[in-house]
Amino acid sequence: MSFVSTLRQWDEAVACVEQRDPDSALRIFLNIEEKNSKIAFNIGCLYLNNSELDEAEKAFDGSIGKDEHLAVAFFQRGVTFYKKEKFEESLLDFQQAFKQLRGNQLIDYKPLGLRYKLYACEVLHNIGLVQAQLGKWEGAQENLLTALNLRADAKFSHIDHALDAILKQKLFPLIEIRAGLLFKPNKHYVAELEKRDYLGKAKVVSSIVPSDEFSGFAPLQPQVDNVPSTPKVPEVLRVFEGEPHTVLYEFFPETKEELAVLPGNIVFVLQKGADNWASVVFNEKRGLVPYNFLEPLDIVTMTSKPVQIEPVNDEIPAPPRRAPPSRPVGTEGQKTVNAETSNTSEFSGCIVKVHFQFTIAISIAPGQPYGVILQMISSKLKLPASTLTLRYAKEGSDERVIIESSEMEAVWNSVKDGRLTLWCSVTEDKRVPHEKVVALYSYDSTTPEDLVFKQGNIITILSKVNDEWLEGQCNGKIGIFPSTFVKALNGDQ
Repeated sequence: MSFVSTLRQWDEAVACVEQRDPDSALRIFLNIEEKNSKIAFNIGCLYLNNSELDEAEKAFDGSIGKDEHLAVAFFQRGVTFYKKEKFEESLLDFQQAFKQLRGNQLIDYKPLGLRYKLYACEVLHNIGLVQAQLGKWEGAQENLLTALNLRADAKFSHIDHALDAILKQKLFPLIEIRAGLLFKPNKHYVAELEKRDYLGKAKVVSSIVPSDEFSGFAPLQPQVDNVPSTPKVPEVLRVFEGEPHTVLYEFFPETKEELAVLPGNIVFVLQKGADNWASVVFNEKRGLVPYNFLEPLDIVTMTSKPVQIEPVNDEIPAPPRRAPPSRPVGTEGQKTVNAETSNTSEFSGCIVKVHFQFTIAISIAPGQPYGVILQMISSKLKLPASTLTLRYAKEGSDERVIIESSEMEAVWNSVKDGRLTLWCSVTEDKRVPHEKVVALYSYDSTTPEDLVFKQGNIITILSKVNDEWLEGQCNGKIGIFPSTFVKALNGDQ
């Protein structure tokens, strides 16, 4: 199916929802052959609104499988698990949604077509509720206190009521996304679906050249004398005010102050605001674009005089090239090509759901040996197989048994409806130690993934990204930072 066909069906399904015909919308969505993460999310929401929880879970599995950074999909699957009373799975999904916020107070999905803001305080609200369902009242209270500190304004008064309920060891309502909110296709792409008559009606005209007997769509024109023998020399890029940046993702404006840009455009950033919006110049027009849609560009400007370039400090590595949590419309075509993003409904084998610090799903043919399953999970989690321990729930019991080669027959016998649930943990003595380091210099973020800290701050190392970058936690926030900005902390500190 072509992109145009997918876009037309997507737009038609959303229109059905707006006309209060969700059944027709669901039917149209299901008929789309190449479902991207947003379409799979929409299908999950429609099933969830109909209380078809098993189908909703499968749809959100597909959405997360196609975009593992889509926090709102983890949030909705957490709601689905909660309604199925699978509280442990629900807790893992809400925690993963909070992790994808990367220390920010909210994610605004409006630029991606969903008129919804996912707030950190509301994710923590649901985490607290699930912990209360599991009898973890102290943890629930701690998360709700954190939610109070993160709430943006007084409209989140339900968090106060939730905290009062926790102190009395009572439950409180779950926060859900309002029914009818779906990812919409890009309105500029939809506008292009309408057929346009660029030629108009043909007219027979006569030539303005006396000796020309031609008649048709256009007359012959008098010949031009002294045609240049060499092509025009291309213009050299002139110097603009501001810092040059490359546009990474397509952005269409929603207000008159915003500026439309496409991937590959070069803009000049005049000012970056604290709200992550940048004032830029492009094609002699000035406007606002999200700063995390841009990447600094190193260019040598062509002038008649040599340009003095300041020496670069080799000790400070350049920022890594990486993709943000979710892509705007227009980049999904690349993601849907991956083998991992094919619909699980087309796979005739078994879907294995693995609960780790977050939940993943893999497809595998039934009857595979233990070593094959372990290696697939190891590759998916990017962790050594020797550090992983797998468990499964015995049939008719809640006991979780460690899987060994001799247990595989019983494991495969526990498969129900082509689905198998496993639990994965990492051997503690082989995990990367949470080393503490001290900041030698202050570091300000250039992208949302970066960790901000001041000179002298203590940072807990969570993982090693590569030889030049580390992931750590400082002042309650998680992000990456240059390894050369820190040094090891003495044990007595």
